[in-house]
Amino acid sequence: MHLMEERILKNIQRYELLNDNDVIIVALSGGADSVALLAVLVSLGYKCVAAHCNFHLRGEESDRDEAHARLVSTEQGVECEVKHFDVSVYENEHGVSTEMACRELRYAWFEQLRVEYNAQAIAVAHHRDDDIETMFLNLLRGSGIAGVAAMKWRNGYVVRPMLNSSRNDIEMYLEARGLKYIVDSTNAQINYKRNRLRNIVLPALREMFPNADEMLAKSLSHLKENREIYNRLVAQTTERYRQGDIINLMEMVETAPAPATMLYEMLYPMGFNITQVNAIVDMVGQSGKVFYARQWVAVVNRRWLQIVPVAEFENDDAYNVDLSQDVVSPIQLQIKEIPTQEFKPVKDDNVIYLDAKVLSDDAHFVIRRWRNGDRIAPFGMSGTKKLSDLFSDAKLSVAEKQRVWVLERNNEILWVIGMRASRHFKVTKNTTSVLQIKALYRSSLKRDLQ
Repeated sequence: MHLMEERILKNIQRYELLNDNDVIIVALSGGADSVALLAVLVSLGYKCVAAHCNFHLRGEESDRDEAHARLVSTEQGVECEVKHFDVSVYENEHGVSTEMACRELRYAWFEQLRVEYNAQAIAVAHHRDDDIETMFLNLLRGSGIAGVAAMKWRNGYVVRPMLNSSRNDIEMYLEARGLKYIVDSTNAQINYKRNRLRNIVLPALREMFPNADEMLAKSLSHLKENREIYNRLVAQTTERYRQGDIINLMEMVETAPAPATMLYEMLYPMGFNITQVNAIVDMVGQSGKVFYARQWVAVVNRRWLQIVPVAEFENDDAYNVDLSQDVVSPIQLQIKEIPTQEFKPVKDDNVIYLDAKVLSDDAHFVIRRWRNGDRIAPFGMSGTKKLSDLFSDAKLSVAEKQRVWVLERNNEILWVIGMRASRHFKVTKNTTSVLQIKALYRSSLKRDLQ
């Protein structure tokens, strides 16, 4: 067994990256790193499926890469999956750079293949030099320990068995095995930050410090171990401040040794950046400020920070419902008609009682989110009241307001669900049958916290 294969097998065993029986999706560009990774895994006896992405960004060279990836797969006796992408369309639709578009497209497809083949992992060919470059890039971005420790041996289903192999190790292995690879001409360009590091900064560093790579790799190894300890401590500590999608921001700011760092560790997996996190910490005690990530919204409500999915926060759909039977969507309502002689009302914000005549006269019912300008004729009061004033009285946060549903009958609000009923169709001495409507959900997160 070649030394390179021995090293990678030890990595797989030490970091529990792969098991012996299941399929592995291997990212194969056709370059030196990915060709070596595929060859090593096949030599070690793993069942591999090669996956090649053709982004069509380099004309004939992109097609050359695809042809070589197919050839290497045939030589190694593995199936080769190829996917063609229109990167410009994705860039325009998502507003990301070419580099980010390629990354997101690539990993989304790899995950599709993993599911399709019921594969145990997606193996990528990142090596020690890539790891060192990533460390420097993250240092220059002002990253904390999570970024400076650079790449992980495993990140979900993505594994990196070659992370402690140098580019020189890889080229020596390819030469020993007689394996050919292609070279991406853009690697020599310096218009990307990583390429400037690779082609200008790191060579100069190696010239001044001949053992720079070994020492940097050693430091990275220590940092990765430190990161594991740090992550465990952060996870334990954040339990104190978090209840589901609510974070006790005030307590965190007052008691955590580094509240901004702690909050960043909680929020960055959702896409929030450090600038947003610092602003959130500065907003503690205030109310109404909203911060957006791609799929999440963070809302400051005095001492609390609430995390809400964007789709839920911005939902303005209206749903036609039939109150002659139980409602299952968009929320669950339990409907029950009660003869007046059996009527025993219970005080509960999640239950209202209406004269059953509410169902007559071609009644049309809708459940929808509240809107600015909505008014209700509150039960027990004369006149009408703005829902916005109702929410202010209840001290609802912005996020809690966004979650409020209303029940309408013929464009007239009967119920701010879970909060206040209208006086329309109220039960009187002339009522012969009562319609009980019960909302089967918690109407207010604020109530959960009290």
